[in-house]
Amino acid sequence: MERILIVEDERNILRLLGRVLRQEGFNVETAINFEEASSKFISGQTFDLVLTDMRLPGRSGLDLLNWMKEKNPDLPVIVMTAYGSIENAVEAMRAGAVNYLTKPVESDELLAVVKHSLLHKKPELGKEIAREEKDQYGIIGKSPAIQEILDTIRIVCDSRSNVLITGESGTGKELIARAIHNVSRRQAFRFVAINCGAIPADLMENELFGHEAGSYTGASSRELGKAEMANKGTLFLDEVGEMSLALQIKLLRFIQEKEFYRVGGTGPVKAECRILASTNRDLEEEIRSGRFREDLFYRLNVIPIQTPSLRERKEDIPLLAEYFLKKYAGQNQKFIKGIDRRTMEAFIAYDWPGNIRQLENVIERAVVLTGFDTIAPSDLPKKILEAGSREAEEEKLAGLQKMKLPDLEKAAILGALEAEDWNQTKASDRLGITRRQLRTKMVKYNLL
Repeated sequence: MERILIVEDERNILRLLGRVLRQEGFNVETAINFEEASSKFISGQTFDLVLTDMRLPGRSGLDLLNWMKEKNPDLPVIVMTAYGSIENAVEAMRAGAVNYLTKPVESDELLAVVKHSLLHKKPELGKEIAREEKDQYGIIGKSPAIQEILDTIRIVCDSRSNVLITGESGTGKELIARAIHNVSRRQAFRFVAINCGAIPADLMENELFGHEAGSYTGASSRELGKAEMANKGTLFLDEVGEMSLALQIKLLRFIQEKEFYRVGGTGPVKAECRILASTNRDLEEEIRSGRFREDLFYRLNVIPIQTPSLRERKEDIPLLAEYFLKKYAGQNQKFIKGIDRRTMEAFIAYDWPGNIRQLENVIERAVVLTGFDTIAPSDLPKKILEAGSREAEEEKLAGLQKMKLPDLEKAAILGALEAEDWNQTKASDRLGITRRQLRTKMVKYNLL
């Protein structure tokens, strides 16, 4: 059976972790600090996995992680950190830890993380798992901003900490929330989404917490709310900034106590779920305006993720455009082999105020309407073409402004000659000078 080294200076925790792993059949060794742990490796002992606390007397768990990675880069290391110190876990993951646990550590969570992390001991299997995880994300892009989000998803997916995803409408906030759930240990349970801006305020509490039979006219039976449906899974609060202050208080209590009251109920209902929330509002400004509770903000914003607008990641537009083209060409059973170069240039020039959602809509429309085997500029809305033309003109003007006067004069003469098929009489008329003056300048600029 696999050998596991646990490094923890609190002996009660050390005994508890050791007992849980031994009962599962693992061969467990223990150490209470950096020196004792490193001496086991120096003496020739080998381990399949190391579980270490971040805070150790003397040299830290991060020091131990770095030391072990130098000795054995393939050794999987799990770090433990106190709840609320997620930044330490993020630092450890970037240093090479394969996973992390927040204290107090629950037995089921410990075993799940250990078994998953041991797969990294097998390089080929570990690569396959990494590929599968990337595929599950469903997030398209190669820009630095998107790569940072993908790294964050991998790091925080198994945390119990709440996540607040911010950004403009149409940037894929729900896609990120689903990705976090789909690669987490909660994936076996439900991902339940609720749009806080689409439900009237007086119905929102019922939607979130459910109701008891007879609680109001028409409530003939008990109905579960979204919080109860998401038990052990993930509750996604889309556009949480639209929630009323009265309901914010009840949500805060639910987050703190893991319990709530159904509408018309007399007893508390227990439910444990991870909260992921999103908003396109500036919640700190909402707090200053008295429209959002500061204590709720800090409960939700434990792990912040900022989604970039499409105009901030224009290098991703070709990838997204090709993805949507294949999607809608398939749905509409049309053979479209690609996107015209001029069309793609127009896409990149446009600022996309509606972000990815708008790009998807434009491509779906083009696929349906086009009569060609490529998406041509004529298939695009006028405003996108105008934006491309305007940007091209602005670039041309900016280039001209940087040119010196002789270069401008040469460019004007050359342009007139080419426009008139090098007929000097017509070119001089176009420029408003005599033919003799034109020839003098052509000699000057080596155009004869």
